Amino acid sequence: MTNFIQQMGKGLRAFNRLMAILSALLIVTATLALVYEVVTRYYLRIANDWMIEFCVFLLIAATFLAAAYTQAERGHVGIEVLDEVMSPKWNRYRLLLGDFLSLIVVFFVARNAWHYAWNAYQQGWTTSSTWAPALWIPYFFMAFGLSTMGLQMVMQIIETATNRDPQKKHEEQNLMGA
Repeated sequence: MTNFIQQMGKGLRAFNRLMAILSALLIVTATLALVYEVVTRYYLRIANDWMIEFCVFLLIAATFLAAAYTQAERGHVGIEVLDEVMSPKWNRYRLLLGDFLSLIVVFFVARNAWHYAWNAYQQGWTTSSTWAPALWIPYFFMAFGLSTMGLQMVMQIIETATNRDPQKKHEEQNLMGA
């Protein structure tokens, strides 16, 4: 069972890195699209009403696809001073409690996002713009990203509870390499 959990953790970390790379590419694409929009609108006098909405969709996808990677790196907002003043044992309990409470919130929001994505797909919801893209697309990325983040939290809870936290090893390697 332990080997299975380690393999799942390794696979999840690799998947999260892939999603982070995809997220970065989406941000670059959104940046290039906005530059294109500015150039065509102000210099060529061509209106691109759809471009801003396209970029919003890209940034929603980028944000939620990178959420699990950010969680894996413990890059979300936290109180780092507590790491220094608490004993390792109590710090572990703090991380477990924080991950568990966060998982409840993420599960609730992910569940609702899947519900909205499905309703938007079934009922053909679109935006009110002239382009009118399907609204299931951003809802899907929200639901997918939050689900992978929840999966990452479950893995972190298991790893922290069993003293197999790869984040601790990652931090130790950084300290030794510095």
